[in-house]
Amino acid sequence: MFKGKVVIVTGGSRGIGKSIAESFASNGAKVTVTYKNSIISDSFDAIGIKYAQCDAADTAAVQVFTDSVIKEHGRVDILVNNAGMTKDGLLMRMSEADWDNVMNTNTKGVFNFTKAVSRQMISQKEGKIVNISSVVGITGNAGQANYAASKAAVIGFTKSIAKELASRNINVNCIAPGYIDTDMTNKLNDTVKQGILNTIPMKRIGEGKDIAEAVMFLCSDNAAYITGQILCVDGGMVM
Repeated sequence: MFKGKVVIVTGGSRGIGKSIAESFASNGAKVTVTYKNSIISDSFDAIGIKYAQCDAADTAAVQVFTDSVIKEHGRVDILVNNAGMTKDGLLMRMSEADWDNVMNTNTKGVFNFTKAVSRQMISQKEGKIVNISSVVGITGNAGQANYAASKAAVIGFTKSIAKELASRNINVNCIAPGYIDTDMTNKLNDTVKQGILNTIPMKRIGEGKDIAEAVMFLCSDNAAYITGQILCVDGGMVM
């Protein structure tokens, strides 16, 4: 389906990003993932996924990385803005640094990478961009004012850039995952997990592949007439 397509997945070393990268690679794409601090999976080399350390919040580093991908492949077909972080806490206890770090990675990172690839996509007159937000960006969540604000910003950014780039045959969409089986949710105790399950009509925590399949659809020819949309992949949490 994606044979020969050049794909960038930010924050692709683990969790949702890793599932997305592996799905593209298994469908013939030339995938490069970025990571900030994580250990890279041995499986990446085996399936041909390339990787580079790059802080999404560092504008200069993002441009250097993107230029290197374009120099190697001559194009960028798909960008998945997945890099993100949390630093939870009640507003009264939240430090300025905790606010800034989350906003810089989750929101400025999306700005940096989208801007870096957009000129190339405009030049080649096609491209797909998928931004990974969160249902928390729609509903809000106590103790996550910084995270919710950053993910809500991604939604607004998606709609705006979709309008800017639509005439250039570039689709820009957003996925808002619910609770997904990742390192973050694995740390929760059984009581908290049960409380989460009670809010999910489908009564299960999502898996990385659930998000990956949605990304694959939005980047396929089957979604050629879809842009500026927010797709909640959440087991029915947000209806």
